[in-house]
Amino acid sequence: MRVIDDIDEFLRYLSAERGYSAHTVRAYRTDLNQLAAFAGDRGVTASAELSLELLREWLWVATQAGLARATLARRSASARSFTAWLARSHDDSTDPAARLRSPKPGRTLPRVIAQTQMSELLELLAARAAGGEALALRDLSIVELLYASALRVSELVGLDLADVDLERLTVRVTGKGAKERVVPFGVPAKRALVGYLRQGRNVLAAVSADVVQTGPTTKARSNAGAPAAAPISNALNATALFLGRRGQRLGVRGVYRLVAALLAAVPGTGPAGPHALRHTAATHLLDGGADLRAVQELLGHVSLGTTQIYTHVSAERLKASYGLAHPRA
Repeated sequence: MRVIDDIDEFLRYLSAERGYSAHTVRAYRTDLNQLAAFAGDRGVTASAELSLELLREWLWVATQAGLARATLARRSASARSFTAWLARSHDDSTDPAARLRSPKPGRTLPRVIAQTQMSELLELLAARAAGGEALALRDLSIVELLYASALRVSELVGLDLADVDLERLTVRVTGKGAKERVVPFGVPAKRALVGYLRQGRNVLAAVSADVVQTGPTTKARSNAGAPAAAPISNALNATALFLGRRGQRLGVRGVYRLVAALLAAVPGTGPAGPHALRHTAATHLLDGGADLRAVQELLGHVSLGTTQIYTHVSAERLKASYGLAHPRA
């Protein structure tokens, strides 16, 4: 089969059978489509013609182009997963990428917001929400929940109303690989959620209802054959916990814009998206004495090694504080 056809089949396998998220599948698609284009330029269009030498050349050209080690490592991993699947699905013992090596990505410490800075951010959002404006109430509950439960942004926007248990102070999330877990949140997050659910969400949901009645519309055919307006269904938005300003389920980009705007004024370097709040929550938990395996479970990490990065963050913060405070540092 052609490489591009096998890639499409492999991506369907990742989505349907492995339960990979749309974001992960999109990353695989990007890498493998680049591989297919590279192979095609060299006259290789069939999957059976892929070779270790071709794959090595693909990575070498990317290295010469100045791609980061993390990107090279990801491309190599994508190629190895793809060719391993090819060998299994085609009953072929030959796997050209089995011996493919790539540089290990350099691990950088994630950005962490200081506790005092987090308190100031939350106080700012609480002050905005004090007037009862729907979006301000929503924004406060989003940031409180991200920080309280260390959620991934995809997990946050995927939450439904039924996933939140205000009595037990827990939220049920669907993480990577479609794995569910239940994580706790605190009383401040509960207060923010109650305020949003009582005064904010219904306002945004009403906007959604207006949109359904008046537009946007899809094209439909009347009995006379002329185009007629048919309202877009609101069923997908009805269960969503967080809604956008037009009443639709809030998307990842909306949360990124919110958090990035908040962190823009906070001193420090590194990414300013929602993942910084996840890093911050994990680090503050460890700073406060939480068990590493408990933090691993909270974050939904498969490997404890992934969680251990936050112990390095805590150690670096301790050394920085020592250097500033100890007279003989």
